[in-house]
Amino acid sequence: MPDDELRSEQEFIDVLYARVDALRGGTEASVADALAQGNTPMQARLERDVLVAERSGLLAALNAVDGSLCFGRIDLAPDGSPSGGRGGHPSGTTHHIGRIGIRDDDAAHTPILIDWRAPVARPFYLATGHTPMGLRRRRHITTEGRTVSALHDEILDLGDRERTGHEDPTGDAVLLAALNSARTGRMNDIVQTIQAEQDRIIRAPHRGVLVVEGGPGTGKTAVALHRAAYLLYEHRELLAKRAVLIVGPNPAFLGYIGEVLPALGETGVLLATVGELYPGVTATASDTPAAAAVKGRADMAEVLAAVVRDRQTLPDPVIAIEHDRDVLMLDSGLVGVARERTRDAGLPHNVAREHFEGHILNALTDMLAERIGTDPFDGSNLLDPSDITQIRDELAENPEVWAAVDTLWPRLTPQRLVADFLAEPDRHLDASDADAVRRPVTRAWTVSDVPLLDEAAELLGVDDRVARAAVEQERDRQIAYAQGVLDVSYASRTYEFEDKDEEDAEVLSAHDIIDAERMAERHEEDDHRSAAERAAADRTWAFGHIIVDEAQELSPMAWRLLMRRSPTRSMTLVGDPAQTAEAAGVGSWADILHPYVEDRWEHTRLAVNYRTPSEIMEVAAAVPRAGRPDFEPPSSVRSTGVRPWLRETADLAGTVEKSVAELAPAEGRLAVIAPRGLHPELAARLDGITAGAEPDLTRAVVLLDPRQSKGLEFDAVLVVEPGSFGTSDLYVALTRATQTLGIVHTGELPRALADAVRAGTLAD
Repeated sequence: MPDDELRSEQEFIDVLYARVDALRGGTEASVADALAQGNTPMQARLERDVLVAERSGLLAALNAVDGSLCFGRIDLAPDGSPSGGRGGHPSGTTHHIGRIGIRDDDAAHTPILIDWRAPVARPFYLATGHTPMGLRRRRHITTEGRTVSALHDEILDLGDRERTGHEDPTGDAVLLAALNSARTGRMNDIVQTIQAEQDRIIRAPHRGVLVVEGGPGTGKTAVALHRAAYLLYEHRELLAKRAVLIVGPNPAFLGYIGEVLPALGETGVLLATVGELYPGVTATASDTPAAAAVKGRADMAEVLAAVVRDRQTLPDPVIAIEHDRDVLMLDSGLVGVARERTRDAGLPHNVAREHFEGHILNALTDMLAERIGTDPFDGSNLLDPSDITQIRDELAENPEVWAAVDTLWPRLTPQRLVADFLAEPDRHLDASDADAVRRPVTRAWTVSDVPLLDEAAELLGVDDRVARAAVEQERDRQIAYAQGVLDVSYASRTYEFEDKDEEDAEVLSAHDIIDAERMAERHEEDDHRSAAERAAADRTWAFGHIIVDEAQELSPMAWRLLMRRSPTRSMTLVGDPAQTAEAAGVGSWADILHPYVEDRWEHTRLAVNYRTPSEIMEVAAAVPRAGRPDFEPPSSVRSTGVRPWLRETADLAGTVEKSVAELAPAEGRLAVIAPRGLHPELAARLDGITAGAEPDLTRAVVLLDPRQSKGLEFDAVLVVEPGSFGTSDLYVALTRATQTLGIVHTGELPRALADAVRAGTLAD
């Protein structure tokens, strides 16, 4: 029987991949044919580009899921729902479940493989013996490449006596195998082992802000990523155009999760840190905690607004402008009126400059018109409107006028404004805050600078008059060139047919069917970038949905940036306030969201810890509980029987080296989590260890500080000098291991860990 079941599933997998290979070949051919079409009419070109984008996305999805396409099967009871499946089972319909949906090439496009996100697949995740949801059996299919290696069956209809020989008595074998498997340095999808509480969050309705709170190991990051995949499936048309943004805490984390969505068939998602959300700027420098805290405060928006206003200056005492043989004086009274009228328009600084220019030109025109046009006898003005217009036009050609405008209302860039402010912050901050953020103009940008740049960009706006003029000039040039081509075409036809009869000369040429403007349009460059690629280059892009991981760590200024990217407030926020470590972090969900959505947000909590064994979690929970006696960690689902161990030493580097040799698993990954200041010494002692801002997490041993380890998991973890960590950082470091935890220290232990030792929680 078991061999028959394996053989049957292998036959299905073979049929499935034959269809996938055929689909891949056809897709590649259609993309190649579309791209080879060359110049086509505008409508046909648009249709071609849409086809190329859709088929390229399908091709990427097929390639990404090739080796792990099908992972499950559900067998419906005779009265179960028969909708849309591959039939043939004697007791009812059978559906195979996979990472993407695949249909047959028949007239009805019969489903061969059901996408895990489809409603018909949901019982695979939610059905129980108590509530079978119309199922008689659930099967987990394990494959290695395209070969079926194992089956695990759960009998959900207890009256069904048919057995396959692959029954899993507890129904947990696949989940536990996944939890105990060796780590690779990259997050795997959990599509085969999604639990009921996770499924409810993944499929939550697409509206408003959803907060997913969960302690270490609860799978909140995986749930968020699978929610992104689900929303892209459910709202493909909308989100394919607007893209989904996933914001992570650091580049190492983004690298860690980077393969999850492609494995689920989704490639059109933008992954970024806050430091990467201002196009053209890369945050490579680091701030002190004090500087990050100051820069992240909400009142920095008001500070920057004041900095901009300070750049809208008044003459001190006057600005003299020579025009012809006259000297015109711009004093503070006249400019002050122009400035207030311009500010009253409520426009961003650079956009408002056009209004300021107009007020200054009008004031100078009135001044000069009164001087040269006043009748000396009755005081009337002898100039007519055309004379006034001529005076204004002449003033607009005077370089001294524009030099004055540049002084009084200069064009500003966000980079220059923020850099100048940070170089001389004293006027706008108190002494201690100014000392914290002060830095040279030439210093590289930090992550905390990026929200300031974004705020400055909002305050300044873009005066695009020059850019628009350049675009129009280039368009005129293209039209002129096209007209020249058509003229040559017409001249050639005239020459060719001048000796022929008029009847014979009735042959259409280019100039008969197209004008120069349409011809120029055909030669405009197409933008073949995906929505995610275009969004990455456009600061003003409005995303269809935003997912923020470690959301509790973001500063108020960072939230201002993100809310601009989501005008519809369609967001999924995941995090754990107990793990808040950044000085600028908000921590409280209500404090984060109230300024933007008040109380119109939903909160849900994941309470089961799938990653951290109970032996490790008991130790880790003691750290936050020391300050919060009511603290309750998530409940671990498994125990390894291996307790964390502790070593005190006078030779830190030597003991770390020895401990790494003992802890390093034969397969899997080991993380050494130590204060950043110890990294050079430890890296020099440990051969082949990787460290730095973006460590290679696929290496067997990696050196991190606690902030870098957020959201990551390893088979074994060695925590070094825990007394150097804050409470949140230590809690994070202690909860990264899936199997084994060791602690090495020279100095005094944190009180919570010391108490755990005395209580016998740790074995020396």
